[in-house]
Amino acid sequence: MLAVHGLRKAFGERVLFDVPELHIGRGQAVVLTGINGAGKSTLMRMLAGLEPAPGAQVTLDGTAMPLTPYPAALRARIAYVHQHPYLFRTSVRANIAYGLKASGLKAHDVAARVDAALAWAGIEGICETPPHRLSGGEIQRVALARAWALDPDLLLLDEPTSNLDGAAREQVIALVGDLVTKGKSLLMICHDRDLIALPGITRWKLSEGRLTVRAPQAKAEAEPAGRA
Repeated sequence: MLAVHGLRKAFGERVLFDVPELHIGRGQAVVLTGINGAGKSTLMRMLAGLEPAPGAQVTLDGTAMPLTPYPAALRARIAYVHQHPYLFRTSVRANIAYGLKASGLKAHDVAARVDAALAWAGIEGICETPPHRLSGGEIQRVALARAWALDPDLLLLDEPTSNLDGAAREQVIALVGDLVTKGKSLLMICHDRDLIALPGITRWKLSEGRLTVRAPQAKAEAEPAGRA
């Protein structure tokens, strides 16, 4: 589905990473790992159009184009969920509806998608709650529902379980697992071994400026549960 060539980030003479090419297939779920400071979030932000990627080329469904300036075709098909999601000071329902309204959908279609997203994330009971009254786990689930409602071809998730514990973490893992099971194209950064060990996940590792790829593991080969 998506191929990127010449993805490189440098600070003066220091090269943070140099990735000649990367590929994400339709229905492929990828987890990107690496030590803090390796450049994982920077790489993802380039793919999301939040950071310039001069010289990089992207091929989307066979059509090649520069990655900077960010192509409108990508913006319409990729959704990015930040590690610390920003929610507007309205309600959960209004936050999920925002991107749908901006895309020009009719009101009844917006309402139907919002209802479906609320049900998918299990947050119908807080649909009219203002964001400042939500827990960290609820905020993350709202952000996932907002992205899910847009039905993107590719979801980019930056540390979806970061700073979550207990039931909140389990709920987010379940939502990500559902995305993987249903064949959503997905790239996520995480250190959570329960996410890394999900069946069918391809593992990328960014280390010393290079990207290495590890084949997906079957369910029986999954790593033990816990945090990395």
